[in-house]
Amino acid sequence: QVQLVESGGGLVQAGGSLRLSCLASGIAVSTSAIGWYRQAPGQQRELVARITAGGSTNYADSVKGRFTISRDNAKKTVYLQMNSVKPEDAAVYYCNALSWYNREYWGSGTPVTVSS
Repeated sequence: QVQLVESGGGLVQAGGSLRLSCLASGIAVSTSAIGWYRQAPGQQRELVARITAGGSTNYADSVKGRFTISRDNAKKTVYLQMNSVKPEDAAVYYCNALSWYNREYWGSGTPVTVSS
């Protein structure tokens, strides 16, 4: 059974930093593409950052230079380091995994609130 559990969300001041974690069980992060998505109230879910099995990364234009996605294969965890956080970064952040056998999984999300 695959589970993705996000943590690290919370309240952060604008300009501050936060690190989100996605702990995966039942799936290897080293052979999966793992993405962080976010959804703000009334808006569609959007891709924030993604890391492929090969280690390539891509980012939404809105977060380039501020957010960094990384993974620790041994800990089965993918991180999203959020720096210089802006009010528009406030959302529920979700972890997504696409396995090597092309199945997709989602976590239940962790909320990020930004105070200005």
